[in-house]
Amino acid sequence: MDGLTVPPALLQPAAPVRANTSDPAKIRDAAQQFEALLLTELLKSAHPSGGWLGSGDEDAAGTAFSFAEQQLAMTMAKQGGIGLSSLIAKGLEKENGQG
Repeated sequence: MDGLTVPPALLQPAAPVRANTSDPAKIRDAAQQFEALLLTELLKSAHPSGGWLGSGDEDAAGTAFSFAEQQLAMTMAKQGGIGLSSLIAKGLEKENGQG
């Protein structure tokens, strides 16, 4: 495939993302979801890859373990997590003139 060109519009920097809501509940929920995502990735990196207990590649066990990690991370975030969601929410609320 030769002659591949990229339109100049795609080379422009993206506009900054701003919160489109001033609803504190939505801001806190989004911050909790973000913290849960980060906690999930942290939990994934905390154990070696290679199947259940390092015994090889087992798809069912890996899927169950992944689901358990996601649920644990969401529960941790809802209970306060590592404090990241409250910092994010405060920052967004301040940016929206609420704090």
